[in-house]
Amino acid sequence: MIHKSQPPQTVPTRFGTFVQHTFTENDTGKQHLALALGSWCKSKPVPVRIHSECLTGDVFGSAKCDCGDQLNLALELFQTWGVGLLIYLRQEGRGIGLANKIRAYQLQDQGFDTVDANLALGFSADGRNYDCVFEILNHLDVGPVQLLTNNPDKILAIENLGINVSGRIPIEPTIKSESANYMRTKMERMGHILSPKAEVLKFEAVCNR
Repeated sequence: MIHKSQPPQTVPTRFGTFVQHTFTENDTGKQHLALALGSWCKSKPVPVRIHSECLTGDVFGSAKCDCGDQLNLALELFQTWGVGLLIYLRQEGRGIGLANKIRAYQLQDQGFDTVDANLALGFSADGRNYDCVFEILNHLDVGPVQLLTNNPDKILAIENLGINVSGRIPIEPTIKSESANYMRTKMERMGHILSPKAEVLKFEAVCNR
């Protein structure tokens, strides 16, 4: 269970002015953030990016992953469409935490891929949990969603919560040389999909058209 931690606040960003909603898990005290742009009606799909925290990528622009680039691209697309919802979950390093993610980085420098590094540390390849997403969407009066993701497992996890995923929007930043192996592992071992970017640019999600 979660609850809203404070009243909504407007947040001006380089991607436009968003409304910020903060949610707290009742049992753990962990806090999550939702940034909403524009308005929607519950009967029509809303473009949603569910993004798990990556301090090194999101804040410091690490080239070892595509997390920060995906975050920025999602916000740019929301700005283009005039509507969108970012749910920012505080589960660093696919759920293993910051310190363990840095340990996984050390193993990757020794030749492990991102999956085997997590397994070598005693974790699953992906330990993220999306249970609070259902409640966040209900709080924000969101019905069906168009999910910005390349990850089929995330879609399945969200659908298993009872959320109507009406479609997938590919989110594909330019792959950097430093993250090429990471991206290859995501595709070959974690089943991530790369689709034509034209699909992204054609998407329109304005309720009152």
